[in-house]
Amino acid sequence: MNVRGPVDRASPADVAMLAMGAGGALSQRAGAVLMLEPGPGFEVTRASALLAEWIRSVPRLRRRLVRVPFGAGRPVWVDDPRFDLRLHVRVAECPAPGDERALLDVAAAMLTGPLPPSRWTAVFVTGLSDGAVALIVVLDHVLADGIGGLALLAALADPEQRPPPAGFPQPRPSLPRLAADAFTERLRSIGRVPTFWRDAKTALAATGGLSPEPIARCSLLRPTGPRRTFAVVRTGLAPLRAAAHRHGCTVNDALLTAVTGALSRLLQRRGEHVCALSVSVPVSARRSTTSTELGNRFGVLITALPAAGDPGPRMARIATLLAERKKQAATASAADLFGPVFRLLAALGLYRRYLRRQRRIHTLVSNVRGPDRPLAFAGAPIREIIPVAVAENGNVTVSFEILSYAGTVAITVIADPDSVPDLDELVAYLRDELAGLA
Repeated sequence: MNVRGPVDRASPADVAMLAMGAGGALSQRAGAVLMLEPGPGFEVTRASALLAEWIRSVPRLRRRLVRVPFGAGRPVWVDDPRFDLRLHVRVAECPAPGDERALLDVAAAMLTGPLPPSRWTAVFVTGLSDGAVALIVVLDHVLADGIGGLALLAALADPEQRPPPAGFPQPRPSLPRLAADAFTERLRSIGRVPTFWRDAKTALAATGGLSPEPIARCSLLRPTGPRRTFAVVRTGLAPLRAAAHRHGCTVNDALLTAVTGALSRLLQRRGEHVCALSVSVPVSARRSTTSTELGNRFGVLITALPAAGDPGPRMARIATLLAERKKQAATASAADLFGPVFRLLAALGLYRRYLRRQRRIHTLVSNVRGPDRPLAFAGAPIREIIPVAVAENGNVTVSFEILSYAGTVAITVIADPDSVPDLDELVAYLRDELAGLA
């Protein structure tokens, strides 16, 4: 790191994410599967070299998170002099038959497996049945949230967005410098005391308060294990936007309408009837970001959404329910405000115990708007970007990662295969709900 620049310190939200993911069967990770359409001159070795060049322009990717002495503040990211690109970037052959199911299984294995000290990895996957080459990038959530990860991918595809490579390795900041930086942060935090309680109240309101009414029991809430399976549903962005606008709603409102409708139909097939589903939705607190401004800056809203009935009026109702809580979630982040509380609960084992027994949410839905125009990497057009993620979800058996890219919306359904053996039915219901909206 540049000695004269700011200390690259983990934020309160970053440290909270680290603590909440420690010691569990799964760490919280996110990533993307970039589907490349290689031309006659495409070579994986050249693409790997270009990826190495990109990595040199993103300092955080060659750093590791280290704890600091007492009184010197939160952990800091420091250049790793032992950084070895070969531990992070590799080439793998997709198992037979090389179809999407096999590729998604490779992605799931990467997300649930170990990561190098820099907390990320990238794999070029060859041998796909359609002749494409996939680039799977996986990041630990402490490294970047969804918007930060998207900025990394944009910089990967657009050389103009890459900052010039920094000297490497830079020396670690000295203890006096860390202590001075921590003291400055404490002074700033004192200045935020007058607004703390207001922000805390806002963050709690966005998630339904301290003691919301317990949600309906159903088979969406079951114990989960360390395995995850993925399935992808695609829809056109333009018809989805048009359907949303007909009801004065947004694309996000339409997506949540489709997701809750599909889950309701799955429950009905299982012989269960739930009128409303409680959904957790991350809301970015960023106005913009670059590949050098990573970390976690988001709030969370939780609200019960109608799951049955005519989709048009239901979408309008969902939009109304989301509007106020979205403002609250973007204003105040519970992870930032209550980071020390989350860390204490995690250290005592109470956070994971709560996750296994919680009755606050039925599912999680994350939606990130990606690039509107097609991108390319190493001369190969990026045909599609599939979002992927895993987390220690406690008793939440299914969640959804959504990303729009170049006119197409990709919805990745993430499930515990032991608790959701009927994933194919859920995928079919989701396709049907999206088609009905459009």
